[in-house]
Order: sequence, then structure tokens, then C-alpha cells
Amino acid sequence: MILKRKRRAFSPTIAATGWGESTFAEMAWDKSRSAGKRWAIGGAVAGALLALVAFAPAAWLADNVASGTGGRIVLADARGTVWSGSAVVVLTGGAGSRDASALPGRLAWTLGAHGLGLEVHAQQACCLNGDVVLQVKPGFGRTSYTLVPPSGWVAQWPTSFLGGLGTPWNTMQLGGTVRLASPGMTFESVQGRWLVSGRADVDLINVGSRLTTLDTLGSYRMSLSGDPANPGISALQLSTTEGALQLSGNGTWGPAGVRFRGEARAAPLEEQALSNLLNIIGRRDGARSVISIG
Repeated sequence: MILKRKRRAFSPTIAATGWGESTFAEMAWDKSRSAGKRWAIGGAVAGALLALVAFAPAAWLADNVASGTGGRIVLADARGTVWSGSAVVVLTGGAGSRDASALPGRLAWTLGAHGLGLEVHAQQACCLNGDVVLQVKPGFGRTSYTLVPPSGWVAQWPTSFLGGLGTPWNTMQLGGTVRLASPGMTFESVQGRWLVSGRADVDLINVGSRLTTLDTLGSYRMSLSGDPANPGISALQLSTTEGALQLSGNGTWGPAGVRFRGEARAAPLEEQALSNLLNIIGRRDGARSVISIG
């Protein structure tokens, strides 16, 4: 009698379990490897962005200044980075203008964080009174720019620098000094409108012109001040401190732009010497020249 050994039935459990463990391990490895690649790529991109921000060239700032001023203020030969750089300040008449004038030396700046905004420190030996600080604070739909002035005046430039703006400055060929003074001022951009608080005075000191035979025309002050009762409108006032050429006028700066009405007159006994200049300043009306903007 021959006994037949029973065949052991095939058990899929062991094989299946081994295959499953191997497959799951491979899937986990693939996922881990994919996640690692994603993290590596993300880290590389984040590092590149941080490096781009940290070493953003000063030319980027120069481009923004030029576009924001319609090409009238140019930071030429910009060097360094957005955060710490220098450039030559140039005034021009805007796009297509051939007029340009540059300040001597270089404007240097540093830009850093200040609270929830940024703070700019600027120095220029020829024209700024020490360290001039501008604080920039962005918000929802608005951005404020606050001037933190040093004691005394803030900045001064040769009046001839204005010739870069083109007509009528280039025609008048002015001499003298332009000086900016302010106890503090804030400009705030809100949905395309500018709100002003504080005060700034622009003094034109010992102004001369090649269009007259007089050594000096006089000294003048243009004041800009915010109106607390109407923050959307700023007041402009022009007055004469002293001189043969008498300037006066009032106006506003608001959503509609600058609106100004004033006049220029010659002091007694100086009409003949100033006649040609009065013809250029504005529309002649007898002995006076009418100034109208806006």
C-alpha cells in the first residue's frame, strides 16, 4: 500500500505579505524622496529670493525714482544695493528733454526696517544737513512718508540746479541758493490722492539772473502747509523777504493738482532793469507780471 503525501496547499498569505511589505516600503521611499526634492527645490527658491532681495541692485531703486517722478529726478550711476548705495542726483525736464543738471558729489543712502515700515538715511556732503531721515510706512491702500528733519535746515542746492527742469528755469539762468527747512512733515498716498500734514518752507536766497543788470533780485519763500480741516488740500504761499523783484501769491495743492495765482513787480526805480525778466515770468499786465498755474 503506497501512501501518498498530501500536497501542502499554497498559502498566499506569506507571499502576499512579503510582497506588500516590500511595495509599501518602496512607495514610502518614493514619497520621502519626492518630498525631499520638493523641500530642496523650495529651499533653493527661497534662498534665491532672499539673496535677490538682500543684494537687489541700486539700479532698481533708481528706476523706481525715475518712473515715480516722470523722469525729472534721476539717480545716475547708481552703485551698491537698494539697502546701501549711492548715486549722482540729476534733474531733467522729463521724457524727451535735453536739459539736465547734476549735483556735485554723490548721494549715499541706507535703507532698513523701522517698526512696521522702512527708514531711509541719506547723506550728501554738498547739500544735506547731516543725516536726513525719511520713514516709509505702508498700509492697506495707503503709504505714508514722514520726514524726520535734523535741527535747522534740511537741504540746500545751488539755484542753477533748477535749470535742469527746463523752461522757464533754463531761460532765467538763476544764481543763488535754494534751501529747504521743515519742523517735520508727512505725505500720505491714499488711493491716488496725497494728504499732507506739517509744514515745509523753500527759501530762495540771494537769487540772481543773467537776464538783468542787477547783482541780485532778492530772497523769497514758498511755504507748503497741510490744512487739518481739509487734509486733502495743502496751502501754498509765496512771499518776498527782500529784493528789487517783488513776488507774492497764494494757491493750493490737491487732487486737481497745483492751482496758484500770484504776481511779480519791480521795486521803484528798478522797472527798466527788470522789464525783460518780468516778460518771462508771466503775462504782462502793465507794471506787473501775472503768474497763473492750474
